[in-house]
Amino acid sequence: METFILEIQQEVTPNPESLKFSTNLSILPNYQIEYKAKDEVKGESLLADALFDLPFVQSVFLSQNFVTVTKKADADWFHITTPIIEAIELFHKSGKPFVSENLKSKGEFSETKTDGSENSTQDKIISLLDKYVRPAVEMDGGYIAFRSFENGIVKLSMQGSCSGCPSSQVTLKAGIEGLLKRMLPEVQEVVAVEE
Repeated sequence: METFILEIQQEVTPNPESLKFSTNLSILPNYQIEYKAKDEVKGESLLADALFDLPFVQSVFLSQNFVTVTKKADADWFHITTPIIEAIELFHKSGKPFVSENLKSKGEFSETKTDGSENSTQDKIISLLDKYVRPAVEMDGGYIAFRSFENGIVKLSMQGSCSGCPSSQVTLKAGIEGLLKRMLPEVQEVVAVEE
């Protein structure tokens, strides 16, 4: 039997307060979830609980094969990256699942569901986000979740390293809004909403 060797790579993000920790593990293959505080976890993710046990962790974002950790402002990455990597390694060695069965059964998806008609503007927006926006944003440890489209306004949630990132407004307005307005004339504006 082959021994699995866990690989964790830390990656800088555009947000100086966030680092992306990529792994060769499948953490959340079908969705993403962000916790802004330990009390939000409520037993849904034992990995997030373990990371919040570190006193310098501000928020935790879990995705397909990476974890983005946002630190508290007074913490220095030089001193805290090793404890974060060790926490992920220890958690993996424990054999515990990354998320609870309760969360899996709830079907917690970051995406707002559409009305199901494949030609709706919402579906087109989500398709454009999937094709052009999310791959680049996920490379930086973030995620852009569609929330709604109403009266020409697209509402998106910025998660992971995108949340609180100094360049998030540029990404939102120059990148995403520009793309959606070019491709879908019914889109007038794109705004970020807080969760």
